[in-house]
Amino acid sequence: MSTRQIVLDTETTGLEPSQGHRIIEIGCVEMVDRRLTGNNFHQYLQPDREIDQAAIEVHGITNEFLADKPRFADLVDDFVAYVHGAELIIHNAPFDMGFLNHELRLLPGEHPLLDTICSVVDTLVMAKKMHPGQRNSLDALCKRYDINNSHRELHGALLDAEILADVYLMMTGGQGALSLDAGSGENESSSERIQRLDPARPRLKVVQASVDELASHQQRLELIEKSAGGDCLWRRLEHAEMAGTARDEVK
Repeated sequence: MSTRQIVLDTETTGLEPSQGHRIIEIGCVEMVDRRLTGNNFHQYLQPDREIDQAAIEVHGITNEFLADKPRFADLVDDFVAYVHGAELIIHNAPFDMGFLNHELRLLPGEHPLLDTICSVVDTLVMAKKMHPGQRNSLDALCKRYDINNSHRELHGALLDAEILADVYLMMTGGQGALSLDAGSGENESSSERIQRLDPARPRLKVVQASVDELASHQQRLELIEKSAGGDCLWRRLEHAEMAGTARDEVK
């Protein structure tokens, strides 16, 4: 069964919906089975109130820009249909979910709250568990996972959702460190850290990758290469190995 995930972000007029602040931008990026589909959702919204100056300095969205934009009520049906049943990936989920559910409560009639029709993964909570005691903002995670975010001069819902999709895939893609002695005590000698295998053990069965698995591997490398600004170590090693094989065949 396919897994559908929506990486979601919002921009708002301020920090607290309880103080009457509203959503002014929604950005969503769809992934199916961990692959970006291009079926994204993006909309600016007229909030019917002034944007705090401090918020404008963060996202750069002005009252004048939003003057002719639709209201949340105008697109709620399309938005709810788009996210329904998906797993939402959100950085600091209580903030965005709080604003979205507040918008839904303001509407006349019955509208389901998002957490009743979607499951939610908070990447900030994930990051704090994976990297305790460290900075875990989106910018910090981009730096930690070598994701290029140099084009992020201001916050933007769709841009941040696209960046968060890359961060989430890297966070959930495998090992964070390849050191064989990671987590071992500093006072241990290298001979004490090495675990010898029983020479009488049965030989390990070698399982070759299938065609689909190889294709998935190449897609993963393409994502890493894109995130690393065109420099993927594995790709370089593959190219070097292919060049070496070609030289050997000529000899």
